[in-house]
Amino acid sequence: MSSAVDPSSVTGQATGVPPIGVRPPRSLSLPPAWPLIALLLFYPVWWLLGLGILIYPLLAIPMVFALVRRRQIHVPPGFLLWLLFLLVVVVSMLNLGYDPAGTVPGSAIDRLPGALLRLVEYASLTVLLLYAGNLTEAELPRRRLIGLLAWSFLITVAGGLLGVLWPTFEITAPIEHLLPTQLADNAFVRSLVHPAAAQIHQVLGYPTPRPAAPWGYTNIWGNNLLLLIGWFVLAGWSGSGWRRLGTVLVLGIAIVPIVLSLNRGLWLGLALAAVYVAVRLVPSGQLWPIAGLGVATAILAALLVATPLGSMVASRLEHGHSNNIRIYTIQRALEGVAESPVIGFGSTRNTLGSGTSIAVGASAACRNCGNHTIGSNGQFWLELYAHGWLGLGLFTAFFLVGIWRFRRDTSPEGLVGELVLLLNLLASFYYNTLITPLAFTFLSYAVLWRREAQA
Repeated sequence: MSSAVDPSSVTGQATGVPPIGVRPPRSLSLPPAWPLIALLLFYPVWWLLGLGILIYPLLAIPMVFALVRRRQIHVPPGFLLWLLFLLVVVVSMLNLGYDPAGTVPGSAIDRLPGALLRLVEYASLTVLLLYAGNLTEAELPRRRLIGLLAWSFLITVAGGLLGVLWPTFEITAPIEHLLPTQLADNAFVRSLVHPAAAQIHQVLGYPTPRPAAPWGYTNIWGNNLLLLIGWFVLAGWSGSGWRRLGTVLVLGIAIVPIVLSLNRGLWLGLALAAVYVAVRLVPSGQLWPIAGLGVATAILAALLVATPLGSMVASRLEHGHSNNIRIYTIQRALEGVAESPVIGFGSTRNTLGSGTSIAVGASAACRNCGNHTIGSNGQFWLELYAHGWLGLGLFTAFFLVGIWRFRRDTSPEGLVGELVLLLNLLASFYYNTLITPLAFTFLSYAVLWRREAQA
């Protein structure tokens, strides 16, 4: 009597085992931290596509879903202060229709798009902070996150060199072709979606290209470089001798766009960062970084003396044409907020006239002759005017809590992270830090927070 053989026992189909010689299909899986990796690693691609800062709210969507799937969401120190700040941002929109004295009249509807965009950016950064801070070492090691921040420094230097060597470079991004003509021609919208290597300013009395790629504006380029340089040095110096040599070479190359950016805020920040590192390291007996700073300072001094870079710096310090505008808008912010001291006006306003005359206004021939935007010359003044003393206090307190909380972290990560938080507050007095500088500050906050939690 012969026994029947089940064909499935030969092919393996009944048990889910593929037939011999047939490979099972591989499922396409993304790294657990793919939204954050895609955000930082492929930012030059997003920039060229015309997405730029718009990629932050777009990638915040999968980050939200990833957070929702977690059993527990941890929050950073001082997070309640940040949530209260966001509440003030929303409540302050009730004053969008109010016209403070000495400002160009307008309606709440006209001011709503700008205010909503800032709210979306704040919300995106909140998601980014929670997402990066809740990732485990298995999902995204802190070392790799630091590497991504170092990569962001590299693309900043590369963009600076592009702005120096090819300042006229610009392209019409694919997303621009999808926009209605009227919207694409809007100056503000164009600044968001149109990739350009440099901005042309009359800083020295004649047209001067200043690096901006891939961050859109020269000041944001300088701010990002300031916030990222510490992570680049940390990532490079923790490697082999060749890697350290490469770090030194990149820093040497970066001097060129740093000087040619004519960015006094960047120069001040770098000087104060060097002093801060020296003060923190000398008591611990770590003298080699001090020696390194001394060598770097000597090299920089030699370059300024032996090359045209020195005369460029001297000329920039002599031409402070923007000082009067900054002082004027700061005065208007301080005077104007008295009309709504608690929650501000929900957004910026344009001044009637200028500091010299109420009859002087901006024109096609002189765009800086009047109608200056109150709150455009520093995040500190934006928060004060748009969200009042309460909004400014909560915004500042959140970062001060982090600085105080991690003050005893003497590790290299702790030193750099603390420095970034301090530099962010410093730069807020003369730079608008929304959105990419605040994003890098939040990611630095996440490094400190995760280091403490995983210690």
